[in-house]
Amino acid sequence: MARCLDVAMKTTIISLAELGWSYRRIHRELGVDRDAISRCVKEAVSKPANVPTGSSITVQTRPPGPGSTVAPYRQIIEEKIQQGLDAKRIHQDLCAEHGFGGGYDAVKRFVRKQRKANPEVFARIETTPGKEASVDFGTAAPTLDASTGRYRRPNFFKMTLSCSRHSYHEVVWKKDLESFIRCHENAFRFFGGVPEIIRLDNLKAGVTRACFYDPDINKQYQAFAQHYGFVPLPIRPYTPRHNGKVERGVGYTKKALKGRTFESLEAQNEFLDTWNRTVARLRIHGTTKQQVWKRFLETDKLALQPLPGDPFALFSIGTRKVHPDGHIEVERTYYSVPHTHVGQRVEVRWDQRMVRVFAQDRLIAVHKKSAAAGSFRTQRSHLPSHKSLTQEEYEAKLLGRAERLGPAALAFARGAIRQRGPLAFRVVQGVLSLCRKHPKEHVAWACARATSHGSFRYHVVKELLEKTKPPGQELDLTQEHEIIRPLSAYATLLEQRGKP
Repeated sequence: MARCLDVAMKTTIISLAELGWSYRRIHRELGVDRDAISRCVKEAVSKPANVPTGSSITVQTRPPGPGSTVAPYRQIIEEKIQQGLDAKRIHQDLCAEHGFGGGYDAVKRFVRKQRKANPEVFARIETTPGKEASVDFGTAAPTLDASTGRYRRPNFFKMTLSCSRHSYHEVVWKKDLESFIRCHENAFRFFGGVPEIIRLDNLKAGVTRACFYDPDINKQYQAFAQHYGFVPLPIRPYTPRHNGKVERGVGYTKKALKGRTFESLEAQNEFLDTWNRTVARLRIHGTTKQQVWKRFLETDKLALQPLPGDPFALFSIGTRKVHPDGHIEVERTYYSVPHTHVGQRVEVRWDQRMVRVFAQDRLIAVHKKSAAAGSFRTQRSHLPSHKSLTQEEYEAKLLGRAERLGPAALAFARGAIRQRGPLAFRVVQGVLSLCRKHPKEHVAWACARATSHGSFRYHVVKELLEKTKPPGQELDLTQEHEIIRPLSAYATLLEQRGKP
């Protein structure tokens, strides 16, 4: 029974109503029944309230009531509801774009009433046999984890064929990419074929960036889809009804697992397999009004695409920067890429057998995987034309250049390499570079002199060229110069010393 309100309480109610407070909010603050609040406000509208003398309260002519603060924004809110926005987003937009000062609760109640009065109509989409399947994960029954000795809840993977509603289940500990792909493969083998389209929720294993218009598919999952010949189709984010066939199926499987515990994943998978064969696929589906197994044999099974000959080779993916020597590092082994990509970042995909390198989604290098840490896998075509591949080839290149200079230079080069090994490569390279400043004949002469003394050093050949006169070279001597004394000066000096 509603209590009688005194004058002070009525005055407070009317004052709060003038501020735009809803009946619900006044009820929460004052503890007064909402019917009593409504009567008080209506009385204030029909006649002035009996308030104490001197009060300056003005009673508004329209009762605010629930939703009154949002009434001026009715058309805007309805347009936003049609756009699919929720009440929280609508309230934020009203405050930011239209200066709305009301509370979120008022907007939420108005949106709820509008949706109840104008329910959204959905069109049921029926698919042709073999066209589509939906996948999702659900929480499985508590299972003993042998590594910790405790029970915890794993996840079960579920793939449902959209036409027949026949399903595959598999319980796994992780929802990572490897488990996701292997569950797909097991489901395809279970069905005996591959559907054309796989609808999936926006799991990280399948979708790296969720977007209804342009989602980013995980590259490994995309490669897996190409290998099996299906098209991955993510549903709209936060819209599980778009994947309703498998969503309802997940709930159906949860009911079968409710109240059960298992000692291992294998035990739970065995239970689901038995339950599927004896219960789930033998039921009459509520929508199709047919037995699931019979409908599968008559529709989906005949229309699924054939399985590929080989299973998908799951690979790892990463980015690497090409080193100055034209190689990248993958698991402590170095692999060459074309030298034009030095300094760039490339994408690398590798598995147990192969390493593939991509630049802007274009394949630029393929190598066999090497297990030897620190080893190099180099392809000759990846190097510049003026670079040699091996030490032997570089040695042959240097000897060829020395031979073109002459027999003496070739003998010096061979002697240096024989005596000093690979350290002599730079010596020979430096001696050959002396031809830039000195005639080739002089360099050959200096090489011969150094070889005759068994000295295969760069600085020896250089000093011979700079400080020693090569044979056959005529010296142009100056006879007169300001710093040269005449012979008469020496004669005078001898006379002074008393020598004849």
